[in-house]
Amino acid sequence: MQNFNKKALTVLALSLSSSFPVWALEGDAERGQAAAAVCTACHQADGSGMNNPDGESWPRLAGQKAEYIYKQMQDFQEGHRVNATMQPFAGMLDDQQIKDVAVYYSQLPVTPGQGGDQVDEELLAWGEHLATQGDWDRYIVPCSSCHGPGNQGAGPDFPGIAGQHAGYLQQTLKDWQSQNRDNDPLHLMAAIAERMNDRDIQAVSAWLATQPAQ
Repeated sequence: MQNFNKKALTVLALSLSSSFPVWALEGDAERGQAAAAVCTACHQADGSGMNNPDGESWPRLAGQKAEYIYKQMQDFQEGHRVNATMQPFAGMLDDQQIKDVAVYYSQLPVTPGQGGDQVDEELLAWGEHLATQGDWDRYIVPCSSCHGPGNQGAGPDFPGIAGQHAGYLQQTLKDWQSQNRDNDPLHLMAAIAERMNDRDIQAVSAWLATQPAQ
């Protein structure tokens, strides 16, 4: 990845985010609501999650694409994604329950991201620049290259990150950076995260948290 030029990186990102077939999960939201009882301690009854600046943050699932939620739950069950908090809960659900839960959360009203108001305007402006334009001097592609227009998500591998909690986004980028997370296509996120410094991560996480999710 280090030798890719700007055009190659852009083509790779865009092709990955647009190459997945559009498919709909066969899940039942009403059953999913019942099965999601095990999720509410962290993700809350409304799917809003929680931003914890001094501890583990839990992502907003409300309004997230069902295909993405389903894939992540599969990855937790199969060990492709590891998290001490999530692992036992993911193991409680069978495949149909996971589909039902994913559909249920995808249909909940979106709630606002938290944590974006904890940085100054200069840092927010830098976060916007990284998210929308990238930093080609360091081969950091814009977030929207993979996560779709407005960073609303694209396919089962690229979630909507607009309106996600800043604390969770920071944790996740650092997990990619340290290789504690490795369940993306062609290690694309790890290749980008390793080029980012702490200021970059804080800035882009805060700015994305201030953006509306759809």
